[in-house]
Amino acid sequence: MIIVCQKPLKKLKINGIALFPFIFIRKPEDKENKILINHEKIHLRQQLEMLIIFFYIFYVIEYYYWFFKLKNADRAYQRISFEREAYAKERDLSYLRKRKFWNFRKYL
Repeated sequence: MIIVCQKPLKKLKINGIALFPFIFIRKPEDKENKILINHEKIHLRQQLEMLIIFFYIFYVIEYYYWFFKLKNADRAYQRISFEREAYAKERDLSYLRKRKFWNFRKYL
C-alpha cells in the first residue's frame, strides 16, 4: 500500500521509504513514479526475506559500519547492501519476478 506522507518525509529530505508493509512517499505524483516505487518494493522484498526486524537491525549495523569507516553519512548510506541492490535494479521493472532469494548478498 502506498501512502502519501508529505511533512515527515520532507523533513528527512527523502522521496520515499518502505516500512513493511507500506511505502510512504512525499509527493502525490510519485505514485506514478515507477522507478521510485520499484526501488521501495525491492526494499519490501528484502524486509520480508529477513523477517522484517532483522532487516532493520542489519541495515543500521551496516550503515554505522560504513559511517565509521568512511566518515561520511551520504557515502555510508550508498554503501549499504540493501540500497546498492535497490539502486542497481530500480529501473528493471521486472526484477522482482526474477530476483533470487537474499540477492542483496551480492552487494555486501
